[in-house]
Amino acid sequence: MNSQQPAKRAASVSRLPLILLALALVAAAAFLVLRPAPTPKGNLTGATVGGPFTLTDETGRTVTSETFRGQWRLMYFGFTWCPDICPTDTAKLAAGLKLFEEQHPARAKALQPLFVTVDPERDTPAALAQFTASFHPRLLGLTGTREQIDAALKAFRIYAQKVPGTTADAYTYDHLAVLYLMDPDGRPVQFLAGPAATPESIAQMLEQFLV
Repeated sequence: MNSQQPAKRAASVSRLPLILLALALVAAAAFLVLRPAPTPKGNLTGATVGGPFTLTDETGRTVTSETFRGQWRLMYFGFTWCPDICPTDTAKLAAGLKLFEEQHPARAKALQPLFVTVDPERDTPAALAQFTASFHPRLLGLTGTREQIDAALKAFRIYAQKVPGTTADAYTYDHLAVLYLMDPDGRPVQFLAGPAATPESIAQMLEQFLV
């Protein structure tokens, strides 16, 4: 028998842990390189905003929070009879989304913009369809029963109070005007409101989290 064979086998066995360690390091490096980058934290990360909902879209279709699972959501709560703030904010939402679409058309497809009414008595699916079409072709209006809307308002921490008008149908709403970005699992990520919500800041927000 060749006296060198036991020595060779011993050397091979002694090198085995080093080989396994090297393979483990290579696998770990590959995992770190190939895994998706974590989503940056926003000013709503970890907040208790959002949750399950059941509503009706502007085509008359029943939708739930699960309908939009896998999609980023840009959400605004308002009403189509609003004389100033809601159309202004919705126009900024649409302009910001268009800026983002120009720079990142593929990533923009992962985002669903939503306009949720606080006034379901007047905001029928047809009324919402007419309203959203004037701002962006992908903006989807959502309405529902009073109970469904109230549940959604509560889940998303949206204050909305009916303000009587001079006649029964001339009322308006005092409500929180805020733009929410929700992630594909429906978790809150970021909000913009007031002067901070501009087309440029909206596009920058989408750039930060979606790209």
